[in-house]
Amino acid sequence: MKTKLCFISLFATLQLGAQTYQNIHHKAILVDTHNDSLMQTMEKDFVFDTDLKGKTHSDLNRMKEGGVDVQFFSVFSDGEKENPYEFANRQIDSLDAAINRNPDKIVKVANSKELQKALQKNKIAALIGLEGGHQFEGDLGKMEALYTRGVRYITLTWNNSTPWATSAADETNPDGTKNSEGKIGLTDFGKQVVQKMNSLGIMVDISHVGEQTFYDVIATTTKPVIASHSSVYAICPHRRNLKDDQIKAIAKNGGVIQINFNSGFIDPTVEPREMAFIEKHKTEIDTLVKTGMLIYHAEEAMYRKYTDESYELRAPFDFVIQHIEYVINLVGVDYVGIGSDFDGIYQPPKQLDDVTTYPLITKALVKKGYSEKDIDKILGGNILRVLKANE
Repeated sequence: MKTKLCFISLFATLQLGAQTYQNIHHKAILVDTHNDSLMQTMEKDFVFDTDLKGKTHSDLNRMKEGGVDVQFFSVFSDGEKENPYEFANRQIDSLDAAINRNPDKIVKVANSKELQKALQKNKIAALIGLEGGHQFEGDLGKMEALYTRGVRYITLTWNNSTPWATSAADETNPDGTKNSEGKIGLTDFGKQVVQKMNSLGIMVDISHVGEQTFYDVIATTTKPVIASHSSVYAICPHRRNLKDDQIKAIAKNGGVIQINFNSGFIDPTVEPREMAFIEKHKTEIDTLVKTGMLIYHAEEAMYRKYTDESYELRAPFDFVIQHIEYVINLVGVDYVGIGSDFDGIYQPPKQLDDVTTYPLITKALVKKGYSEKDIDKILGGNILRVLKANE
């Protein structure tokens, strides 16, 4: 009888723990600051509000299932595409069309007040992040037009530099592109860009930028900045990640670091193994590229074809929690959040297969002993504070 009572007690405790993390997740406002599903819909002719399971990390119904309350949809093009401003608007058109087809599930919002109204109606609040300042083509009027269409942060560079700001990719490459003044960092026009964003209410996103650009931004901005999808350099020394002094500078500025899920950005053993995987399948990749397929889609095709190999390349789930906790231990719980990069990455960590798996993060944080108040901040409260401070 005693053994039976112990078993019942243990079962009840486990049930209570499960209920607790699920309730906390449901009550929290979950904000993901970076999802690339618009690129998937544009380049692969997918429809976001259909069932894309097995094809993408995201679709509308799976976002609802995962408890996403606020989604920043990334508008992206690399530095090679002609007419990037036009392509950015086409991506926004595709988002608007999906929203118009599903007014009961999702709505585009312009500010914190509209965002709260959307949440009260149990709708996903949609905002836009522009990944790469090259997309407004050096024209502040075009930037303002994109703001009118829903852009609420701009990642100043992607891997390519702009004439007015240098990227992490170029600043870490001795032969990398310099800015129009022949230097690295922000030019005078780049500082005007930051000031214009401050005045409009567009959050300045320092993911992808070089260190000099980063510190020039911190010296220029009058509003809190974000890293929409970056992780911690001390754990994984990748050029895309933030060093301790940068994390401290963001905290002092009142900003927030949104942790990226890309396995190669969170686990230092992944990138060399990924490079070996790509080299192993280079012949197939080259064949696909010759048919007109974009290089990153050709590489993605290998991950999907060789599933056993690619699965072993994925980082352990715990690395995501390690990056979140590192920021908390360094500067406090008020400066970290989630910027998954779903559908912009090939390999999320194990268990975080798609947008339905966000509750696993909440479960892990509960198990670590974080309070509901702190979990609320991590899942969305911190970025919503920064959004409001920029308005």
